[in-house]
Amino acid sequence: MPLRPLASFLGPAFLLAAPLFAQSRPEPIPFDQLKASFRLDAREVVAKAHFSFQARTQPRRVRVGTMERIFDHPRMGVAMWRGCGFVPDFSAFTHQDGSWSLDDGRGLKASLWPIYQRPGHRIYYVEGLVESGRLKNPFDVRARMIASYRYWEEQGRYVSHLQSWTQLDSSLLGFAARPFLGFLKGRQEQFIEYVTSNIAGFGEFAEIRPLDFVGPLNQGGDAVAVREFEQQFMRK
Repeated sequence: MPLRPLASFLGPAFLLAAPLFAQSRPEPIPFDQLKASFRLDAREVVAKAHFSFQARTQPRRVRVGTMERIFDHPRMGVAMWRGCGFVPDFSAFTHQDGSWSLDDGRGLKASLWPIYQRPGHRIYYVEGLVESGRLKNPFDVRARMIASYRYWEEQGRYVSHLQSWTQLDSSLLGFAARPFLGFLKGRQEQFIEYVTSNIAGFGEFAEIRPLDFVGPLNQGGDAVAVREFEQQFMRK
């Protein structure tokens, strides 16, 4: 299956798969084990979150180790995303402090810091910006988020569960902005499902037909991503 049709197949897949929303209380964040410089921020975001979300994604026939290679190389992962034709058409930038940022060039931006990493569990601190008009929003939307991502293999398939807490910028809490908040929450939840489903999907595809990524990655022009993909998926 070529990569561009893969996007049309995987894009709506999360809608057809009916993700299982967890009904139990969210598992506690191990605050004392987070990177020290982010502990206070993480506590504040979780304690003062304006909305939270959790979902378990549809199982995929891909190994945990394969997914971790993608997680550990975000620039490569974003290039694979673009190669599949998924939207938004993000570009990724990695930074010396271990963080990385995303920008779709149209007003959607995010910076992510990995603040906890253990086998099967990763936590990210995220700062995001949706510029005015990008999602029909009448004003800039700034927010902070804690995303706790757990993953494991179940009956030979990759399964993941994500919990997130979002704290909006205080300027969004005025009376005029309130009708927009429900829309914003719904769009964020839909987008998170879309992203997690598609990443697992192209991870599965990379195991089966890695050569199909070579052309799109080279066309994308990110030499770092191409080199990382060759090291992670083309060398035995």
